[in-house]
Amino acid sequence: MARFLDREKERDITVFGKNTSFCGILTFSEELHIEGKFEGSIESKGALVIKKDASCSVDHIQADSITVEGMVDGDISALDRIEMKTGSSVKGNVSAARLRIADGVSFEGSVEMVTAVEPVDIFTIRSDLLKNRLLSRDSE
Repeated sequence: MARFLDREKERDITVFGKNTSFCGILTFSEELHIEGKFEGSIESKGALVIKKDASCSVDHIQADSITVEGMVDGDISALDRIEMKTGSSVKGNVSAARLRIADGVSFEGSVEMVTAVEPVDIFTIRSDLLKNRLLSRDSE
């Protein structure tokens, strides 16, 4: 396992190398690259990259963005986007605001496209605007 700072993006990137196996519940906030084996659940507000030779058997993955180059068995959900690259394999349900599936991907599951909802500060928004916003969400 290695950790380094990408100076161009100025964000921490954690790498689980090819010889790394992890089993359990994983949380992180910036960016994680999995090159080895993972089993369990992932909860994150960051970016997840599952590299070409990696395999993940999960109950679920939730992250801001997910890029799959390897194999995932389980449900994945992204607040922003999911990208499945050529040669990847996903067996499970996916949900995201944006989805890209390249040619040559093995995908078995269902897709739910979700819309991102802007957060509301309930302490500063006018009550009539909050009411209208809540009513418009109920009618969808």
